[in-house]
Amino acid sequence: MGAKLSKLSGMVDRTSVDVESRARARTRRAILDAAITVLSQHSSASLGDVADAAGVGRTTLHRYFPERADLLTALSADVLAQIDAAAERAQLDRGPAPDALDRLCQEFFELGDILMCVFSQPELMNTPAWEECSDADRALIRLVERGHAEGTLDPALDPLWVQQVLWSVLYAAWQHTRENSVSKHRALDLCLRSVRKVVAANPG
Repeated sequence: MGAKLSKLSGMVDRTSVDVESRARARTRRAILDAAITVLSQHSSASLGDVADAAGVGRTTLHRYFPERADLLTALSADVLAQIDAAAERAQLDRGPAPDALDRLCQEFFELGDILMCVFSQPELMNTPAWEECSDADRALIRLVERGHAEGTLDPALDPLWVQQVLWSVLYAAWQHTRENSVSKHRALDLCLRSVRKVVAANPG
């Protein structure tokens, strides 16, 4: 009986730890999501503003991120992970290159608040990770090179230029929704049309 009780007690302890771990992960996620929303709209927002948006007290926020720099470091890593995940969802190795590029645009477009946060907080990119070639970068390079080989993407446009064009047009589309009250659907349509015309081997 003692052995059974000891085993049961251990299971209860592990369950409690798991529950606490999941709760901490949810709170951390809520803070990061709130930071993305708040900082993408107000670059000078305080940690208190982030705490309010996350629905947590400032003391709670400081337990996870003692200083603003700690929050920005976590956001930087989170943004890179979400960009890589979006590129993976786009399945860039599937189908004709222009279609794959369309899917990538759509996936990246859904990261609007996240990437507007990056543009409004340049310090997010001041980490070694941003200087390295990410999984998303490598996937896009392969896609453009495949488009060149297929004859579907303009061979005069190198992968880095296509990447610059893609981000520039996406930024314009996000700004269009914010500044001109354009629907997301319309902004995405304009984004896709613009990127297609720029990178197509035979624009028409």
